Amino acid sequence: MAPLLELKRLEKRFGAVVVAGGIDLVVPKGQALGMIGPNGAGKTTLFGMITGAVRPDAGRIVFEGEDITSLSADARCRRGLARSFQIPQPFGGMSVFENCLVAAQFGRAKRSSGLERDCAQIIARCGLADQANRPAGTLTLLQRKRLEVARALASEPQLLLLDEVAGGLTEEECHELVALVREVKDSGVTLIWIEHIVHALTAVVDRLVVLHGGALIGDGDPAQVIRSPQVQEIYMGIPADA
Repeated sequence: MAPLLELKRLEKRFGAVVVAGGIDLVVPKGQALGMIGPNGAGKTTLFGMITGAVRPDAGRIVFEGEDITSLSADARCRRGLARSFQIPQPFGGMSVFENCLVAAQFGRAKRSSGLERDCAQIIARCGLADQANRPAGTLTLLQRKRLEVARALASEPQLLLLDEVAGGLTEEECHELVALVREVKDSGVTLIWIEHIVHALTAVVDRLVVLHGGALIGDGDPAQVIRSPQVQEIYMGIPADA
């Protein structure tokens, strides 16, 4: 598969803290990539660099063969790069439908007719059809998580970055979100998913990487990566000789 995203020697420091120490990563089109790592490992900052919210100190970000390192966040979105956020912050006074419509109007490469129809379909796809006219600020956590995914999909992304969409949910709610993410994957959207709930990741992703100390210390088949003694010691707190 041709690469959709390439990170080339990406570096970022905050003072003495290294969150990216020359990261190389290639994500092929159509792949679902999971990312784990301890709190503070720099996973969300890496998302910020990919999407344009955080400027790297060095390195390059290549999307569809084009160097986008200097592009703004909105320009990257219009090229097909979208993300969800760990803490959903919808436009609370606007309806679910209006939230999606804003994303479709300003996040797509081209504005076209039929946006309202597209948004209605996306809302239904994300399990929010019954909430379409409800103010987003009144939604439950699960519904706000669904809306995060819906708003991202409304911009017609080729690559969707998910930041802990299962976090804070009950086990049953987590299963519902996993089903939604799997459906997005099956539709052909390339995914990078940060998640602390490892079983949620392994139910969907094809590949797993581990970020620690500004470096990727694991990359490959999810089951094999999780069984790595180094990963278990660093990420799960299990001594390597246990």
